[in-house]
Amino acid sequence: MMIGSTIVVSQDLDFAKKNILDSIDSKLIKTYFADELERSGEFKVELAKEVIREAYITEEHPKYLILCALNYNIIVQNSLLKLLEEPPRNIIFILIVKSKTALLPTIRSRLNITHLKSQKEPYELGLNLKNLSLNDIFLFLKKHKNSSRDEVKEIIQTLLKELIMVDSIKLRASELDMFDKSIELSQLNSRPQNILSILLLTIHQAQGRKR
Repeated sequence: MMIGSTIVVSQDLDFAKKNILDSIDSKLIKTYFADELERSGEFKVELAKEVIREAYITEEHPKYLILCALNYNIIVQNSLLKLLEEPPRNIIFILIVKSKTALLPTIRSRLNITHLKSQKEPYELGLNLKNLSLNDIFLFLKKHKNSSRDEVKEIIQTLLKELIMVDSIKLRASELDMFDKSIELSQLNSRPQNILSILLLTIHQAQGRKR
């Protein structure tokens, strides 16, 4: 069980949430997870207000308030700062982030910092690259339209690895270069659908060349 308010840094937020919830031996747990389906994955001001209200409901035993988001904007962080500096009795905060730099130095200086690493299973595309249809592409893009930067990067890398294993599809040098450029674009917040659609349509066209 964690002792004292803590910042938990993990590249796998789902793993971190499960790990933390499993490790806390208490029924007094409140979770405040930003909607990761939203592209920004941002911790909203409304959610911060809920955290503040709950923090001032005192308990006889330790109560854990667990916050998780891809991004915490400055307004939210400043609204929580006083609470984190002087938490009410028996209130323990756990802030889950992908990088400690996502939080202000004033917050980082007041909380313990713990790093959690996960051994993720290999990503499964769920695509048959040997026989990729336009309908397959449409459904895949729809499923991944709100993917994070890291998820898009992982998809691109997995696509390339699986393509190497498909002898019947040969990509030109210019098409292979597109994968490197796509990884760069994925880290610049380009829309996932735009990036992935170009790569998948390229693979679809390459299938036509093999016939």
